[in-house]
This record gives sequence, C-alpha cells and structure tokens, in this order.
Amino acid sequence: MLKIRNLEAGYDSLKVLKGISLHVNPGEIVTIIGANGAGKSTLLNTIASLIKPWSGEVLLKGKNIGQVQADYIVKNGCALVPEGRQLYPAMTVRENLILGAYTLYSGRNRKKADEQLEEIYSMFPVLAERKTQLAGTLSGGEQQMVAIGRALMSGPDLLMMDEPSMGLAPIIVQNIFSTVRKLRDQGRTILIVEQNAKAVLEIADRGYVMETGSLIMEGEASELLDNNDVKRAYLGRDYKEFTD
Repeated sequence: MLKIRNLEAGYDSLKVLKGISLHVNPGEIVTIIGANGAGKSTLLNTIASLIKPWSGEVLLKGKNIGQVQADYIVKNGCALVPEGRQLYPAMTVRENLILGAYTLYSGRNRKKADEQLEEIYSMFPVLAERKTQLAGTLSGGEQQMVAIGRALMSGPDLLMMDEPSMGLAPIIVQNIFSTVRKLRDQGRTILIVEQNAKAVLEIADRGYVMETGSLIMEGEASELLDNNDVKRAYLGRDYKEFTD
C-alpha cells in the first residue's frame, strides 16, 4: 500500500526527516511512536504532500507521489486526520464532514458523497444527532470523531492519523482506538502516529520507533511492547495493557 525509501524532508534549511524507509501493507495498522519533536507529524505531512520531500521516494500503490499535489493524494486513496483536528469551528458538523468529500463533489459524484455521509453517521451516531451543531461547541472527543469522519468521506484505502488521542480522556481514547480496529476490520489500512505508545501498540500490527528524524527500531507491535528500551522510554513504569 505504502512504501517509503530514504526519505528526507524539512523546513527551509532545517532537515527533519533523515533517510526514512518504511512500508505499510494492505490491511495493517502500523504505528510510529516517539517523543514530541521526533519528526512524526512531518513524516505524515510529507506523505500527504503538504510538505515536499527533498529526496527519496514515497510510493502509494506503486505510484511515486513525492511531487504531486495534495488533492491527487486524496483522489488516489490516502487521507490524513491532522494533529489537533483542525476543524472549522464556526461551521456545522455536517459542513465539516462534507469538506472531506471535496474530491467526490469535484468529480460530480454526489451520490457517493451522500452514501459516505450516511456511513459516517452510522459509525458515529452522535454526529448524526448533532449534524447542525457548530463544530466548535463539541467536546474534544466529538471533534475527533468529526475529524476522522471528514477524512473517511473521501473513501480512502489508507487512513493516516496524527496524534488522535491528544488531549482526550482515557475512556475516549479507548473508544477512538476501538474505532481504528473496526476500520481495519472493514478493510482499511491505517498508519497512525502517536505519543501514547501504551494504547496504540495494543491495537497495531507493527510499529516503528522514531527519534530526531530517524527510525531507530521496528518490529511487530507485541515485540515492541516487550522491548525493555521501549518500555523505559515510552511506556513508563506504570505500563498497563490497553483493553476495550
């Protein structure tokens, strides 16, 4: 689904990504964990073509997407749930969701967009109840549902999520990650960046550990959970398994 080879990118003269290579197979949940400032968000933004790579390759379904426009990425089956949700607070829930179907509307496929909207309401019933409510008046968890729903409106095969648990209560985090599992079971492929290593490694198939712009470790999620270095650096002494 996604293959990255020797990717380098950054801002102005600041190199953030330093020779990143990874892959995501169809139907997997793959996570990238690491401390704040490790370059995780820069990596997702580069894949989404919000940042252009300096060198290396980004292959989506075998196509090199390194220098294309962001709307091309969405049209070809990859959508991003950005860090901090980035909703339009003065617009309604429905209006925010509809924005995610831009590529469908531009392709005159309104019927598909309407079908996608009903699927989102089925997945998150509270959004159907509050579809006319301004997004800025929702709770943090509800706003995250809108952000996920907006990304799903384009019907992506690969869903990328940037810190979906940020600022949410533990019970809401469990609900969000349970939704991620369900999306994988429905055939989606998920690439998720997280600081909450405890929660995300419990739902992921594989993971990468990122430090200062480089991937320093990779493996099955269960292996990373049992790795002493990962436990000390990211799980903490009070590590407890994440359960539904």
